Amino acid sequence: MIINNLFPLFCMDTSILEDLGLTRAEIKVYMSLLELGTSSAGQILEKSGLQNSVVHRALNSLIEKGLISFILEGKRKIYQAIDPENFYDFIEAKKKRFDEILPELKQKQKLARKITFGEIFKGKRGINQMYLTLLNSGGKEYNTFGGGSQVTYDVMGETWWKNLHAKRIAKKIPCRQVFDETIRKFGDALNKKPLTNIRFLSKEHAQLQETVIIGDYVGIAIFTENPYGVLIKDKVVADGYRKQFEILWNKASH
Repeated sequence: MIINNLFPLFCMDTSILEDLGLTRAEIKVYMSLLELGTSSAGQILEKSGLQNSVVHRALNSLIEKGLISFILEGKRKIYQAIDPENFYDFIEAKKKRFDEILPELKQKQKLARKITFGEIFKGKRGINQMYLTLLNSGGKEYNTFGGGSQVTYDVMGETWWKNLHAKRIAKKIPCRQVFDETIRKFGDALNKKPLTNIRFLSKEHAQLQETVIIGDYVGIAIFTENPYGVLIKDKVVADGYRKQFEILWNKASH
């Protein structure tokens, strides 16, 4: 009968306690105390299967966190786990401590946004992630040049590109893009979508890479057999690529 009562505790997923900041040793000691009730360190040691030094470190840590208490019986400490509902107080205390440093964290985040960086993304999944990062960058206009039929139809597939632009339109990001004549059919269909403006250059401009400029970001996707992308966050670089885009845009036709 005792075994049946304890069985749910053995099967319980205690990973949430790790998420709250408890070590595995602390969790074992706390769970052992829940099952044993009031207990000496020796009983906890036997129940948890941990080493003596580990148990005592965990007990001291749990006392500091207010998750267990003890009384003295002579020279011996007898420990008891707090009511599990008191974990709400523990969580609230952690929340208050976090609230104290939140303004400083947000300030550091603002400073980080000014930092330039470069990243490399590999494979189709990497390319997908790079484009999503570009769409989520906060830029006001999406400009691209490059690409061609092999990029559109063979590497990523037409459906992927349609879905990408559906996400762009859902985010209300207008685009101006320079395609080449090898993907005129796809471009004409896309041009009918809202927030979309596409112009075309001759077939000679077809290539295996596409350059995307949005806000302070530049993404260069290379659609070879093993595609990869380079993402740059640098206002100076983005402004330079944007000038190149404007030259091509003025040369392109509807």
